[in-house]
Amino acid sequence: MEIIVRLDVMLAMRKMRSRELAERVGITEQNISLLKSGKVKGIRFETLAKICEVLECQPGDLLEALPTDAPFIQKAS
Repeated sequence: MEIIVRLDVMLAMRKMRSRELAERVGITEQNISLLKSGKVKGIRFETLAKICEVLECQPGDLLEALPTDAPFIQKAS
């Protein structure tokens, strides 16, 4: 199972830039970038909750679990 981060999709849907999200959540823009790229090993529930609050969404809107052998998964390099 692989977890895919769909933060970039939600930001586009909300017409919000990473910088604004970072400021409103209280984390660095670099951390938002790492989340968007899927290059993180984990996220604190507190941070996830703040992101969901700002974007008015549920954690399932940001994270998707896909089988590792799915042919359409774009893996982070």
